[in-house]
Amino acid sequence: MLGEQVGTLSGEMTGIRVLSTDGGHAVTESSFQGTGTLLGTAIKDMGTYESVLQPDGTLFGEGQGISMTEAGETVTWHGSGVGRFNESGGVNWRGAVFYETAAATFARLNGIAVVFEFDTEESGKVSASLFEWK
Repeated sequence: MLGEQVGTLSGEMTGIRVLSTDGGHAVTESSFQGTGTLLGTAIKDMGTYESVLQPDGTLFGEGQGISMTEAGETVTWHGSGVGRFNESGGVNWRGAVFYETAAATFARLNGIAVVFEFDTEESGKVSASLFEWK
């Protein structure tokens, strides 16, 4: 069951490159950075993910990143999801992310699944909402 919202993010894409086009399946790498909140604490977040274009026009992606507080606490994440191109030229991603941390502020995130909505715009802007999955 979808639980409480545990975070938000807004930011921008910082880079994109083509990794492969073998077999007609384009694989790209995208990086982003932004600011937001995680468990009510202000964070800076950065991540990189690979996207594989599927035959039906959807995308499969996997990524990893790190979130940091102003005090230097960190939490790392790994995630995967499915993306669909939207009318504005961006991609709407839906998936799950898994956190790992030694920071007491974020310890609640260890060992749980967090589902996300991560949306990109053609302009490079990104936004995300994160929800605990119980």
